[in-house]
Amino acid sequence: MKMSNMLISTLREVPAEAEIDSHKLMLRAGMMRKMAAGVYNYMPLGLKVLKKVEDIVREEMNAAGAQEFLASAMIPAELWQESGRWDAYGAEMFRVKDRGDRDFCLGPTHEEVFTDIARNEIKSYKQLPLNLYQIQTKYRDERRPRFGVMRSREFVMKDAYSFDKDQEGLDIAYDKMHDAYVNIFNKCGLDAKCVAADSGAIGGSNSAEFMVKSEVGEDDVVFCTECDYAANIEKAYSAPEKEEKQDFKELRKIETPNIKTIEDLVNFFKTTEKRFAKTIIFNADGKIVAVMVRGDREINEVKISNAIGEVMNLELASAEEVKKATGADIGFAGPIGIKVDILLVDEEVANMYNFIVGANETGYHIENVNYGRDFEGIVGDYRNVTEGEKCPHCGGKVTIARGTEVGHIFKLGTKYSEAMNANFIDEDGKEKPFIMGCYGIGVTRTVASIIEQHHDENGIVWPLSVAPYHISVIPVNVKDEEQVKVANKLYEELIGMGVEALLDDRNERVGVKFKDSELMGIPMRVTVGKKIVDGEVEFKLRTHEMEVVKISDVCDIVKNEFHKNNLKLR
Repeated sequence: MKMSNMLISTLREVPAEAEIDSHKLMLRAGMMRKMAAGVYNYMPLGLKVLKKVEDIVREEMNAAGAQEFLASAMIPAELWQESGRWDAYGAEMFRVKDRGDRDFCLGPTHEEVFTDIARNEIKSYKQLPLNLYQIQTKYRDERRPRFGVMRSREFVMKDAYSFDKDQEGLDIAYDKMHDAYVNIFNKCGLDAKCVAADSGAIGGSNSAEFMVKSEVGEDDVVFCTECDYAANIEKAYSAPEKEEKQDFKELRKIETPNIKTIEDLVNFFKTTEKRFAKTIIFNADGKIVAVMVRGDREINEVKISNAIGEVMNLELASAEEVKKATGADIGFAGPIGIKVDILLVDEEVANMYNFIVGANETGYHIENVNYGRDFEGIVGDYRNVTEGEKCPHCGGKVTIARGTEVGHIFKLGTKYSEAMNANFIDEDGKEKPFIMGCYGIGVTRTVASIIEQHHDENGIVWPLSVAPYHISVIPVNVKDEEQVKVANKLYEELIGMGVEALLDDRNERVGVKFKDSELMGIPMRVTVGKKIVDGEVEFKLRTHEMEVVKISDVCDIVKNEFHKNNLKLR
């Protein structure tokens, strides 16, 4: 492509709206332009990168035996009502009505659609296993779209759905998708790690995320420093600390006027946070739920929602609701005599002895409280893992880092097939529900994540596999006929080899051309200048020093770069 014919939209200044590097560089490099909050138009340069990532995804999905399909983005409400998610999905769903007042949504995800296809098209176990996928735009009305395409209201996603006759088949499909994802992210030059995850609104028995470490990531990821264990903090588990057995002591109610926080209590009782169990009260879809964790721990709301089951809205109880449940002001809640629908007790609290809790009376706390003697509840894991705790697999220490999810794989089981009566005839002639899996990759988010991992002070540093163009050919002086002639010849030779080359034939200063090439992240650059009289040009890899090479060697050097990156010339 000759740059004089291109729509070039590079920016020298960082747009005020951009917060993170990928967002800044996608705007500055002219990859996209904002149309509305969380909605972007892709410019030619950005679309080329997007399509290259899609091609990598498509190649690996096809190699894994999946078949490409394309569903409508507009989905009738009836399908979502069958699965029970029309009301459960919440405000993120874009809902529309047609002229006949029938309800539709713009698809945020497509489990119901693919399940409907399966129940209509697959009749016998002889047609299984089957894996269908699509690469399509999704729509989610994010409350707070931010970070460019990292969290937007419209985004490109690859979603796949496997259909099997039994659990063994699902396990095989799941493992195939895991391996395909590893290959996809490796080919994209992305360092992504598979971590255990919560299934969230999608549901199912088991799931894993592919996470990219990122300082601006919206998830906390727990990593073991000694083994391969990794999990989203929503899912991460660490064995609770257990105290040495003690004799139960007599309960004592102690006046604690104007003391509500753990910090104030620590100072008042002259002890540590570990001697307290705090009771936090939530409203979960109208149910009043109390959750107890040790004083130095943070409650994990995802674990709470999972323990209760299918919670749409989990929020802290109001002062009035707390008063009704405890008879006290906020800050004095405790488990003894509390009036709630559900009391969840973290297993760490159940293993404590003679600890301190709120007395359900304003201005008072109770010490020497013990689980089993003084109160009971549903014991489980309801807290966040913290840095330095023991790995549940090997006992080593865990560390916590921020991460961005780029892929997610689920074992759905029969969650959707049973709800939607999607069955097949098994070998024994009986109807059985499909055993399903679901596998998603955020394509636009993958593009942004590549930039987050591959950039410097001058711009993007694309891996060769996803670069919009492989090489820039830059004549220093477009008024010099010999320079233009050599540049055009090199450009044509590279194009003929199957290299995607840019010829910067603009009447601009060479410094401007260099800056644009680096900003756009073009992996290789050939500068055609005065050295052509000696049969030489300057060759530069994006992150390396410039070197002078023979004009006749340029094509071989480029071929070698493709070989080093395990890429084939088209």
